[in-house]
Amino acid sequence: MTESTKFQLYGEKCTQLLSESEIRFAGIVDKDGKLIAGGFKDGLVPHEGDETRLQSFLEFVSKASIRKEYDESLGPINYLAARRDKAVLVSFPFPITQILLLISAEPTANIENLAKKVVEIFTDVN
Repeated sequence: MTESTKFQLYGEKCTQLLSESEIRFAGIVDKDGKLIAGGFKDGLVPHEGDETRLQSFLEFVSKASIRKEYDESLGPINYLAARRDKAVLVSFPFPITQILLLISAEPTANIENLAKKVVEIFTDVN
């Protein structure tokens, strides 16, 4: 599968996630924190400064998610989650390709349910 085909498939998977009512943002980020597929839900008015803060968060999460120091003793990272007053942020690393999925959802979102939905949608992507 070519890189562009893979990115297109990732974009389609992100669009599927964005159909969930509580999800505000679903994007695939490379190891440098650059958005390569997905984005904000159509028609959504981002919180003030969302895009700037999101870029900083993308860079932080991309570095944190590819760290391996506890993989041998605890196993690899399945996902990282942060619950804030205005949003829930969850990242899912794809270690082999060194990219990650980042989701921003409403603060009422159930993180475990989000994780299950992501696994459902992304299971067939390599």
